[in-house]
Amino acid sequence: MSLHGKRKEIYKYEAPWTVYAMNWSVRPDKRFRLALGSFVEEYNNKVYDIAFSRAGGGRDMFASVGADGSVRMFDLRHLEHSTIIYEDPQHHPLLRLCWNKQDPNYLATMAMDGMEVVILDVRVPCTPVARLNNHRACVNGIAWAPHSSCHICTAADDHQALIWDIQQMPRAIEDPILAYTAEGEINNVQWASTQPDWIAICYNNCLEILRV
Repeated sequence: MSLHGKRKEIYKYEAPWTVYAMNWSVRPDKRFRLALGSFVEEYNNKVYDIAFSRAGGGRDMFASVGADGSVRMFDLRHLEHSTIIYEDPQHHPLLRLCWNKQDPNYLATMAMDGMEVVILDVRVPCTPVARLNNHRACVNGIAWAPHSSCHICTAADDHQALIWDIQQMPRAIEDPILAYTAEGEINNVQWASTQPDWIAICYNNCLEILRV
């Protein structure tokens, strides 16, 4: 099902520079406020992404991905140790990490220049429970639905934002349930936590918010 086939409601902002980072405000009185960040290409960074888990109240457990191609879990109470829960088979750097917002057992990651998103279950380390691989160019962004444990949006250089239903894991996930094609390579995607029927994407110097 194409997003264009539903009631089309899209808003667009053009920035004076390439948009790379962005996210929704969580203030209930500022529902349509977003923050944007530009991109400057440098090669000295290695802690590519980091995210806290909601487990245990969201205080102590977090994970990171980086240049060594691993997903590592940490506990703030015992920082001298970390647990590797996944390693890329080719040791490609992992760029992004995103925890499921409803079920803290699941997280998603993807490798540099990779065309698939890997879904991991922290209870079963080292073996992905799903691979989402419908994109035809490298994936740049991942966002879990704020209101559902089985929906996730991925975005890539193929201009597409895809929404997936993964409730049939560990059976293979063949196709997304929704697709939107932008006018350029999508750098990032964010799903609004306070209003789950809106997704934001950025490409080139543009920000778009889409009703799903």
